[in-house]
Formats: sequence, structure tokens, C-alpha cells
Amino acid sequence: MTEVRRRLLLNALKVLDLALVTASFGFAVLVLYAGRGPSLEYFLSIRVKLWNVLIFSALIFVWHIVFSLCGMYKSKRLSTRRREVFDILISTTLCSFCVAALSLSASLVTPRFVVVFWLFSSVLNTTGRLILRYVLGRIRRRGRNLRYLLILGTNRRAIEFAQSVEARPELGYTVLGFVDEDWHGSADFKKTGHNMACDFASLPEFVRRNVVDEVANYLPLRSFYEHASEVAALCELHGMTLRFNTDIFGLRRAHSQYGELDGNYYITNYPGIRDGLPLVMKRGLDILGSATLLVLLSPLLVLVALLVKLTSKGPIFFLQERVGWNKRRFHIFKFRTMVPGAEGMMAKLEALNEVSGPVFKIKNDPRITTLGKFLRRTSVDEVPQLLNVLKGDMSLVGPRPLPVRDYQGFSEDWQRRRFSMRPGITCLWQVNGRSSITFEQWMRLDLQYMDQWSFWLDVKILVRTIPAVLKGSGAV
Repeated sequence: MTEVRRRLLLNALKVLDLALVTASFGFAVLVLYAGRGPSLEYFLSIRVKLWNVLIFSALIFVWHIVFSLCGMYKSKRLSTRRREVFDILISTTLCSFCVAALSLSASLVTPRFVVVFWLFSSVLNTTGRLILRYVLGRIRRRGRNLRYLLILGTNRRAIEFAQSVEARPELGYTVLGFVDEDWHGSADFKKTGHNMACDFASLPEFVRRNVVDEVANYLPLRSFYEHASEVAALCELHGMTLRFNTDIFGLRRAHSQYGELDGNYYITNYPGIRDGLPLVMKRGLDILGSATLLVLLSPLLVLVALLVKLTSKGPIFFLQERVGWNKRRFHIFKFRTMVPGAEGMMAKLEALNEVSGPVFKIKNDPRITTLGKFLRRTSVDEVPQLLNVLKGDMSLVGPRPLPVRDYQGFSEDWQRRRFSMRPGITCLWQVNGRSSITFEQWMRLDLQYMDQWSFWLDVKILVRTIPAVLKGSGAV
């Protein structure tokens, strides 16, 4: 596709988006007011006030800006259908919030109107983009709108990339061939049947004489840095797109994203949960949930505080230093369930530890008070941790924060990955047996939670925590 055609398609897409938002606005009006308010003829006959025109123009402008910032006008050729739908929903949601802010401030529409408007705009924009994706895929399958691709390197990752591209003709990529020197893996490459376009010395001449839209770099970073640098400069001179796999270190779980600082672009590998709307929703659930529970359970908190004070000497709360997010230290709040000075008695009880690994647990711990046994069995002693959630030290759901003593006993680095997420009051460990499972199973459940995390998984764990607490399964 030429640059002129690309710009025409992009402008047409922008016009389509503006038409869809206008249609969504109109459909919302028809749905909410049909048969219950002024007729359609009335809306068509009234004079349009200048103020209303300005407000609607502002909404159109905001819509365009939000869609642009969300990357809706960038190439989606290599994006999955699921990812594109997700981006559309994020964009329409943000735009609907802007519509609500502008419209409600001017008393133009109601909150119900905004919800209906969001529904129509999401459905229409998603449908429009999927239709466009389908049409472009059909065009590319017929040999139009193609991108000619050259791949640097003949290693396994380079071959897998070529096979992935060739297996999806709807992407519209034609692999011209590979660029590399002879090496000990060349024989395996020749068996694949792929074409060797040229070596590095003849690459400049190749790109001068052939149509090359993009170059994909799959060269090993350490041994081929000089070649990769020269190819990058060559691509810049010829105006060709340069792609490279961000997983340059072969990491199995880390995800990648790019950023910018003072005009310099960089790639970030992150093994945990990426920032974004789901994390905002998680934090919102933490604040709303902990604040609500603290209010609802305030009579219980007062009662337990009085019982702790009256039944044994010592403070009401037990504050202990714990290891939290990325090994940050914080003090956790719990109702005191042991006699004063219990931590100093731990060394004498080490031989009675009933849990594998560095964690210290005793089922019939002699340090626990009579009231403390009940508080632990019912998990009421952990209710004050809602204050830690409200402060931001913890989350409602997440790997349990461990004492400094337990953390210092860790012997495997893979177990320490659990600390790359904000700790929580409950997690998969709590709803799958708690203290009745081994330490290694506990760690693997925490990592399983992190690898499979979603906002709805948090909701599911919170729901499952209720019967687990009522049964007191695995509690010590």
C-alpha cells in the first residue's frame, strides 16, 4: 500500500469513527425517548442552539483525541482480534467518561443516557473494526496490500517467526528471505526450505534493488551487535521499518513494553502484572471493599478489642514487620493472639515446627491464648489488616506477606517472585487448605495466581474465601 493510499484509508477510518459516535448518540436518544418523551419530529423541528453545537463539537474532538492516544489509528496488522477488541472497549469507555463529564456538567443528558451511549458506541465501533479487519484480510489473501519482509538471522526463533507469518496470509506479509553468514546451524536452516536472500556484505545492494518494506531482526544480541547496528542505520537511510523481538534474553514469563524518557525510547521487561485499567480496578476494589468492611465490622472490632484487653495482659494489636511488594518492609496489623513476648520464645520452639520450609507454624502453639485460638480459627485476628489494605501496603487478594524471619529462610530464587506483587489478605493458599499444604505447594499456588491473574479471579477468590473461613480449614 502506497503512502497516499494509507493516508486515505486512515482518514476514512477517522471519518467512520466520527460517524459511528454520532450514530451512537442518535441511537441513545431514540432508545431513551422513544414513546416516552418528545417525538422524533419534535427533535428534528426545533432550532439547534449554538451552545449545544459547541458541546457536541467538543465531544467529537475529545473522542478523536482519546482514540488517537489509545493507538486506534496505528497499524493493527500484527495485533490479534482479541487485543483489538480490548483496545476498542478501553477507548469507548474512556470516551464515555468524557461524555459524562462534559454532558452532565452542562445538564444535557442523564447517567442512564451515558450507559446506553457507551453500549451503542462499543458495539458499533467493535463491529466496524472487525468488518474492516475481515475485508483487509480478504484483500491481502488475494495478493493486495502486501508488505515485503526480510529476516535477519537463521536461528530457531527467526524460522519460527517466518513460519508464523506465512501461516497467516491475512496479515499480508511476503517473506523475501533470510540474511545471515554461514554458521554451524546453516545445515539445519537449509532443511527448512526457506530462501537465503543474501549475506551481510551484500545486504545494502539487495535493499537497493528490491522492494523491502520491513526488516525483522532475530540476530543474537551479544555476538551480532555490530551487524544489528549497521542494519538499523541502513533501515533508517532507506526509510524501512525495523522490527525486532523484544524477548532478546529468552525470558519465559516476562512481558515487554516500550516507553519514552527525554526523547529516548527503551524496552521494559516485566515479569509481574502490567499497569493499566485492571490494576486500577483492583485498587478500587481494595479501597471500596476495605472501607466498607471496616464500617460494617466496626462493632465486631470494638468487641474483640475489649475481649483481648480483658482476657490477657499486653497490647490489643500485634504489629509485626512483614516483607511486602518488591521486598518493601511494612508493619502488619493483627489482633494479638499470643502472650506478651511470644516472639522471643520462638527459638526454644523451633524443634516443634510442623511446617516444611522456612515458615514457622505449630498447631498447638503454647504461646497462643484461649481467646487467641478462637480468633485464629475464625480468622477474626486478621480483620485489622483491612487497615493495611486501605493504606496501600496490602491488597484484599494477593500472596500472603511473610515475616522477615521467614523471608530470610528462603533458599530458591523462583520462590521470591511472589514478592513482585502487592501482598494480600487472602489468596489461592487460603482457599486451598491453608496450613494443611506444604510450603512448596503454597509458593506454587502464589505463582499460579500471579501468572493467571485477572480482576475476576480476585472476585472469585474473595467469594471462595468466605466458606473457607467459616470452615476454618487449615487454620492454625
